[in-house]
Amino acid sequence: MSEPQGSDGTTQRLPVIEKETDPVPVVHDGDGKGGRFWSARRVPAGIVAVLLLVGAGALLYDVTAVRAKRPAAHWRRELARQLAQRPLDDTWVLVGAGVAAALGLWLIVLALTPGLRQVLPMRRTHADVRAGLQRAAAAMVLRDRAMEVSGVQSVRVHTSRTKADVRAVSHFRELDDVRADLDSVLTDAITGLGLARPPALSVHVGRPRGKG
Repeated sequence: MSEPQGSDGTTQRLPVIEKETDPVPVVHDGDGKGGRFWSARRVPAGIVAVLLLVGAGALLYDVTAVRAKRPAAHWRRELARQLAQRPLDDTWVLVGAGVAAALGLWLIVLALTPGLRQVLPMRRTHADVRAGLQRAAAAMVLRDRAMEVSGVQSVRVHTSRTKADVRAVSHFRELDDVRADLDSVLTDAITGLGLARPPALSVHVGRPRGKG
């Protein structure tokens, strides 16, 4: 685009308006590590909600029927009788209490633990952005990088939140040389994943079955 010319034929430069932009917020809480992603727990929450809805609805209906001068439901009369007659050390009372305690403990554990164990949190570089990497995807990346090492015939990779277990089969080259190359390549690959807590690397190299 040509610049405008003045009346005397000389070229004049347009004034440049500089606009100040706010810098992108960056996390400065140490090394940028983020916590695990929390599961929505939809299935347990749905089951508990349905059970509470059914129980509360049945009890409300029976109470309303009693207020309307109708006899109480048989299940409520039987439940009241059983609770009044059975001692606390009765087998069924202990079984029911154990089941209720186990369910309550299970719900507490679900409420206090993040879940989503298959998602590995990635390093946070921006305050408003969180990213995660599936463990299967991380294992696939490490497997592809390991297959690039000379002498590697096949690789099996298992990743967890704290460890990457790599088991390779080498059909030529010295095993120590292949293991050293795998250590170097996979260490760089794990760093390149950008995980908040990089897993520890464990490499095992062997020969194909039937070969020395």
